[in-house]
Amino acid sequence: MHIHHIAIICSNYEVSKKFYTEVLGLNIIREVYREERHSYKLDLAIGDHYVIELFSFPNPPARPSRPESCGLRHLAFSVDNVAEKRDELLSKGLKCEAIRIDEFTDRKFFFTSDPDDLPLEFYEN
Repeated sequence: MHIHHIAIICSNYEVSKKFYTEVLGLNIIREVYREERHSYKLDLAIGDHYVIELFSFPNPPARPSRPESCGLRHLAFSVDNVAEKRDELLSKGLKCEAIRIDEFTDRKFFFTSDPDDLPLEFYEN
């Protein structure tokens, strides 16, 4: 068994589409507008690996992410070099936390957030 994809509902489709494609560099597999639902569905991949379904819906309720609440805690991406990825995201205007060391694995990681304040972790391979 493996994870097929992660579904995210955003508050502003165009802002989130730009963030996930232009800032994070995910590739668009397919984009559809579902007229009957007034909803976009954007399938995104890292390379050729399908990973995120980005949805828009009219007036979705806000989901608290801080302080930590029940439900999805964060989405983590594996990268070769955490410092380089952090510098890249900072240069694109994102606020990034300081790099930390995982006390159990000794791996480097840091957090930032998507446009809806969903915590995103970048974890070094």
